[in-house]
Amino acid sequence: MGEQGSSSSLPPSSSLQPGNTSTEVIIPAPLKFPISNIKNLIPHPLTIDNYAIWRIQVLQQVTANNYAGHLTGAVPPPPDVTSPEHASWLLVDSNLISALFATISPSILPYVITASTAQEVWTTLERRLQPTSRSRVIQLKNELHHIQLKNLSMQQYLTQIKNIVDNISASGSKLDPEDIVHYILNGLPATYNSFNTYMRTSPLPADLDSLYSLLCSEEIHANQDNQRENSTDQTAFYSNPNNPQRSSQQKRYIKNKGNPTYPSSPNPP
Repeated sequence: MGEQGSSSSLPPSSSLQPGNTSTEVIIPAPLKFPISNIKNLIPHPLTIDNYAIWRIQVLQQVTANNYAGHLTGAVPPPPDVTSPEHASWLLVDSNLISALFATISPSILPYVITASTAQEVWTTLERRLQPTSRSRVIQLKNELHHIQLKNLSMQQYLTQIKNIVDNISASGSKLDPEDIVHYILNGLPATYNSFNTYMRTSPLPADLDSLYSLLCSEEIHANQDNQRENSTDQTAFYSNPNNPQRSSQQKRYIKNKGNPTYPSSPNPP
């Protein structure tokens, strides 16, 4: 959508109050809705971790109403500070500042609280938070590289990976689905080697939803195999005639069999 010029940012002529001074203007109609509903349109306040997604959401709202130029500097203030145009520009810009402040968390607000224009708010946040977002992405990718299944259930493991991937996206970066598959498979233990080999040698790339289902099914089969192995081991352990524990139990059984004990009969009345 094209940027709004300084003349087009003026409210309609009917919005100027007749008989009043040039500075007495009202908020333009296209600006009323986003300002009144800003917290519904952008429900998550800006923090150090979500700058990229916050920036996209704000730009979408102001661009849809032709006020993005106030943030980017494409619509500068009219030079004549005594003109009605300047008064209208100032009204729009002040309301945009208020709307931005309403979407910023208390921990970030001190960075911009003294800003005098919406563009100054915008560029200050960009300068302070974009480098932090890049560092955050590096940190999250490192976590993803080292994540392991270990004692987690498969559902917990996959949820952790999804949370990291979502945080990377919120920080302004994207991961290729095949890279996510690679991270998931790398974190599996040796008991999943057969599954791992199958997935890596499959001619068709697996989509993430299918991989999640396959891994959950594989976990069920692996648990069933472990239960069968444990049951077999216990049977072999107790059926081994050379097992000292079994011999001891047999001796106790034979002894008790030769000297049975019965509960005492109740005394006759």
